[in-house]
Amino acid sequence: MDKTCDTEGYDLALLLIRLPLGVIFMVHGAQKVFGLFGGHGVTGTIKAFEGMGIPAYMTILAMLAEFGGGVGVFFGFLTRVSGLGIASVMAVAVWKVHWVNGFFLNMTCQPGKGHGFEYNLALIGMALALLFGGSGRWGLDRAIWQRERDS
Repeated sequence: MDKTCDTEGYDLALLLIRLPLGVIFMVHGAQKVFGLFGGHGVTGTIKAFEGMGIPAYMTILAMLAEFGGGVGVFFGFLTRVSGLGIASVMAVAVWKVHWVNGFFLNMTCQPGKGHGFEYNLALIGMALALLFGGSGRWGLDRAIWQRERDS
């Protein structure tokens, strides 16, 4: 079997994970950091997270992991670190917010019931795939580190 075909499929799979995951986290991070897309910005996010018992410095790390990790994953830059940050933020979201609501999303928007953790689980899986798989051929990581090895 041609090994080139195998790596091309692998690299394409990583790209198809990176792009949507990057967009999702850039947008959610932009809500928290810049107040875009109906978000609360830094101050509002810190206040909301403090209400859940999360200290301000951890909230800032979460915002960095979301927005910075989203940018990193999208462009394939520091992909493994970005994947770890995203997976960590989603694990805390499951623990602090979604676990009590069970597995399923609240698709009917039932009042008084939040979303379960199924969406977070999918995002964690995507982030962990990048943590272990890297950016693939079409990421900045490959371009930067390959150039260093070649020189």
